[in-house]
Amino acid sequence: MHDTSEHLASYADLLAGELPGTWISTCHPPGDKDDLAELTDRIWDLDLVAASLATHPLRQAALVTRTDGAQLAVLDRHDGQSGFLIAAVAPRGLPDEAYRGVREPDGIAVTDDPFLSAEIVAGGLLARYDTALAQVRHNTIGGVHPSRADRVVMTWQPDGSIATAPVGDTAGAVLVANGFVHDKQSGIYRLNGDDTTAQALAVRAIGPQLDALGIGISLRHPAARTAPGTAPAATPPSPAGTLGQASRAR
Repeated sequence: MHDTSEHLASYADLLAGELPGTWISTCHPPGDKDDLAELTDRIWDLDLVAASLATHPLRQAALVTRTDGAQLAVLDRHDGQSGFLIAAVAPRGLPDEAYRGVREPDGIAVTDDPFLSAEIVAGGLLARYDTALAQVRHNTIGGVHPSRADRVVMTWQPDGSIATAPVGDTAGAVLVANGFVHDKQSGIYRLNGDDTTAQALAVRAIGPQLDALGIGISLRHPAARTAPGTAPAATPPSPAGTLGQASRAR
C-alpha cells in the first residue's frame, strides 16, 4: 500500500495554520498502534466518521490541537474520493455522564485543499464542537453555565469561587492573565474566592479586556446540571470507538 503519511502530515500542518485560534499538528503513522487505538475510542462521531471506522480501522491519522486542549482528527477517506475526513475528538478522562444529552459534533468529508477545508471546518464542525465541549464541561462540573463564542458566562460557586468554560483560547488567555486557573481535563477556568477584594478586582479588569476583543461577560448563579438548550441525542452519546458497546446496550 502506498505510504501517504507525509501527505497527511503536510495537510494537517497547513490546516492547523488556517484554523481560527492557535493550533499545532502532530501525526500518528502506521507504527503508532496504541495511539491510533486510543484515538479511535475518542472520535466523537456517530455518523460519517463512525461508519468509516467500522469498516476501515485507523492505519494512520493526524491531530490538530488548540491551545485549550480541543482536538480535531484528520483521517483518510475510503470512499474513492480524494481528501480526508475531519472529526472532533472527545476530551480524555471524563465520566460517561458528562456526555449525556449532548449531541455529537459529527465529522465531515473534505477535499485535499487545506485552505478550503479550514473555512468549512470553521464554519460548521468547529462551531458544533465548541458547543458540545461547553455542554460536556457544564455537565462535568454541575452548575457552570456554558459560554458562547461572543460571551463568557461566569458562575458563582458554593465555595465562593467563580467558574467558567469559555469558548476558544483567546478568552481563556485573558482569564489566566487575571488569576483564573485552567483545569485542562474539564476545560473549566476557576478564580479562587479566598480574597474577595482581589477576586472583584480581577473580574472588573477582565470585563474591558474581553470587551476590546468583542467578547461580552456576565455573572450568574449556579444552574441545574442539564445544560440549557441541549438537544437530545438519538443514541447514548459515546465516541465512535465505543459505538458497538452503545448499540449493544440499547
